Amino acid sequence: MHGLALRAVQLFVNDCHGAAKWAKILNSAGFEFDEFEAMLDYEEEVAQKLLVAMTDVLERPASDILEDIGTYLVSHPNVEALRRLLRFGGVTFEEFLHSLDELPDRARLAVPDLVLPSIELREHSAVNFSIICQGNFEGFGHVLAGLLRTMADDYGALAFVEHGGGGQGAETLSVTLLEATFSEGRKFDLGAHVA
Repeated sequence: MHGLALRAVQLFVNDCHGAAKWAKILNSAGFEFDEFEAMLDYEEEVAQKLLVAMTDVLERPASDILEDIGTYLVSHPNVEALRRLLRFGGVTFEEFLHSLDELPDRARLAVPDLVLPSIELREHSAVNFSIICQGNFEGFGHVLAGLLRTMADDYGALAFVEHGGGGQGAETLSVTLLEATFSEGRKFDLGAHVA
């Protein structure tokens, strides 16, 4: 697994639960280091051990933790760059949904050796969608669910996102767009602000 993903988990724990919890998680996982290096590759079992340790120390199911990570990735000020990158996917939440298929390729433009699960959007009606994600990281669908719920709020849309389970390397999400312009949404400008 790419160190950038593990580093994001480290930031999530430190920002949301504190350095003491992060130290406990590392100890519980049996790791003899303090932090992940963003540009290194780690064995898949490292991510699995980390998630097991997080469920033990944080006393929460893995699915909830993974959804919280997805929420964190697009809402916390320390990772604002990812939110900005995702907002380039469209002016509305529906346009953003249609851009999800391109997300793994866009991520590789930024970090060539970062491999995200493939994402396929299926449109069943103007308001009902399903998303299939396939890859070697079981649980990515939960991260994506947290990310999508937060991005819907970011756009001011009212959407119901549900993880529908998975198997054989694939996970399915259902998205119902209840109201495209439910609220104002968070401010977003395409141009960078210069002080």
